[in-house]
Amino acid sequence: MPCDLPRFENPPALPHTDVVEILDGVLGGGAGEDAAAEALVGIALDDDDREFIEYCCLEVGTRAVPGSSLLGLAGLCLGHTARRFGYLSDRAVELAEALAARAGADPSDVDGRALDGLDDIRWYLRDQVEQQPSGDVRPVDDGV
Repeated sequence: MPCDLPRFENPPALPHTDVVEILDGVLGGGAGEDAAAEALVGIALDDDDREFIEYCCLEVGTRAVPGSSLLGLAGLCLGHTARRFGYLSDRAVELAEALAARAGADPSDVDGRALDGLDDIRWYLRDQVEQQPSGDVRPVDDGV
């Protein structure tokens, strides 16, 4: 007997202008959080411009209202970006750390996907970041 469960497919990476328009609309107080989530996941998984992905995650992670599901998703998407590119800017690492700390302190503020994203960053960027005894991550000072 065939199984009729819904089939999940990753959202496609949209053109940058569309992503910015969708995110700006939601972050400006408009509706469309589902579309914003799809746009963010789509670029995190399939866009070739790491800086653009980071920019979008930084915008969402710093502008979304407390309790928005987009906050945890921004942290998770930074983890996907670390996995795909093997690098994140210091600002992106700091945001992922801050979102994960908020998730650990109050999951109704930022959901646990931010913790998953930070775990990915620790794993995939272990040469770029060092884990402190507190569990925080910091960029490695390589003397450059």
